[in-house]
Amino acid sequence: MKAAVYHRFGGPEVLEIVEVPQPKLFADQVRIRIKAAALNPADLGFQAGAVDALVDSWFPVIPGWDVAGIVAEAGSATGFKPGDEVIGFVRGAIQHYGTYAEQIAAESRQLVRKPANLDWSQAAGLPLVGLTAYRAVVHALDVRESETVLVHGAAGGVGHLAGQIAAARGASVIGTASESNHDYLRSLGVAPVAYGDGLADRVRALAPGGVDAVLDTAGRGALVISQRIGTPDVRAASVANSNEHPGTIQVFAGLDQADLQALVELAEAGKLSVRVARSFPLDQAAEAQRLLAEGHSGGKIVLTVA
Repeated sequence: MKAAVYHRFGGPEVLEIVEVPQPKLFADQVRIRIKAAALNPADLGFQAGAVDALVDSWFPVIPGWDVAGIVAEAGSATGFKPGDEVIGFVRGAIQHYGTYAEQIAAESRQLVRKPANLDWSQAAGLPLVGLTAYRAVVHALDVRESETVLVHGAAGGVGHLAGQIAAARGASVIGTASESNHDYLRSLGVAPVAYGDGLADRVRALAPGGVDAVLDTAGRGALVISQRIGTPDVRAASVANSNEHPGTIQVFAGLDQADLQALVELAEAGKLSVRVARSFPLDQAAEAQRLLAEGHSGGKIVLTVA
């Protein structure tokens, strides 16, 4: 099968398209014919060797975690069958097999059925950022009906899903974003505010009683104003390793099949959409990574596989 691989650490320039062996299948796995695979900033970090001290790399490495595709073959203990359309947050049984490829073997616990109303690119863009957003809004912040939530970086990958998840739970959502994204946030039911001087005053104008919870997806000192714009018991969480507010809950991506299924149900109920900025064919994986590295794509970047 074809795959984008790297044989040494580096940037997008180290990726090359090569033929690799088809992944082997175990009884608790399915082999997926990949239709789309989303890129994430973590791909660039692993590829650059930033986490090599924590995770062994066995070259060649196929990057990627997010996948949407069709089950081609199913092990006897999976509950899936050939032809099932699935999405997942996966790595291969061997750590260096990722989703920038034509196929992948994945454990059944890593997969759920694809949302029927999302196309392949949108579906592939859901798992990692969706799981992160869901963990932040539902588990870390426990956002409830009638509360007011501020999402920093509300038009970004995690942010645009976090705002929708909070709104689906009955919260009023305010989101910081550049002015070019304000109309987009309004389309999601999120009240936009601009970054920069006077942010606290702008938030207070929208939430005179204060916000109940703040989620930082952007970093850059966003949580510093939490005391000024929050209720006395304001709750704060961050997916950006920022800790300017006392008691900030740090949130990291992680697989939970029940959470992934909840995201599918929100999408199929029309309460959750995935913003895709651009799709690239697999053989342009390096170009896709270059756009990702620029950091201003305005949505998920996805590889499509025929």
